Amino acid sequence: MKYIQKSVEPSSLSTWKIKQGDKIPTWKSFGRSGVKGQLLETLLKEQGYICCYCGVAIDKGNCHIEHFKPQGIDETVRFDYFNLIVSCQGEDNTQPRVPVHCGHKKDNWYDEKLLVSPLLANCVDFFKYSAAGEILPTEEATKKSAAETTIENLSLNISKLQRMRQAAIDAELELLEDDDFNEEEIKNIIKDYLELDNDGKYKPFCDTIVYILESYYL
Repeated sequence: MKYIQKSVEPSSLSTWKIKQGDKIPTWKSFGRSGVKGQLLETLLKEQGYICCYCGVAIDKGNCHIEHFKPQGIDETVRFDYFNLIVSCQGEDNTQPRVPVHCGHKKDNWYDEKLLVSPLLANCVDFFKYSAAGEILPTEEATKKSAAETTIENLSLNISKLQRMRQAAIDAELELLEDDDFNEEEIKNIIKDYLELDNDGKYKPFCDTIVYILESYYL
């Protein structure tokens, strides 16, 4: 899970909300406004085109706007820009792609104390990763319970995601084995994973790779 630093609410969304007055429109009606597509593009850019929870690469065709605090339990956050992030697996809530994970798996579950938020600056500190692609809870007592619950309730450790993470790890480790990299060079590789590329995208599973490189090489 990589920290998402929210930017300023896009003016198109602000203007649209003002036009609604005191009423709270449905999410379906918002989808017909034309503003939703602009919002999605803004959120994707904000996240560097990776899923807010698992870190897989996403684009407009394979993601959905996720309400971190579900609108199903609090409709006042429905159009709160600072509650909106982007999760993988598309928009079909009734028949999402299987196996279900991340936003669709989370659904209306929400626990302020046990759900690790990608909007939390130190969210990466809640998790560890193995070279086999497993996501594991930290051993730190104050964070472990939330990490365990988040992993379980979002199905972040299913075999599909483990395989994808392991493939990303193996690809990087294979490159490192071909040359004798010193500590400074490893730090530069890590820096590259922490930054957006020329297309404004993060590498998939960048948080996982950074953890592995820091654990194995530094």
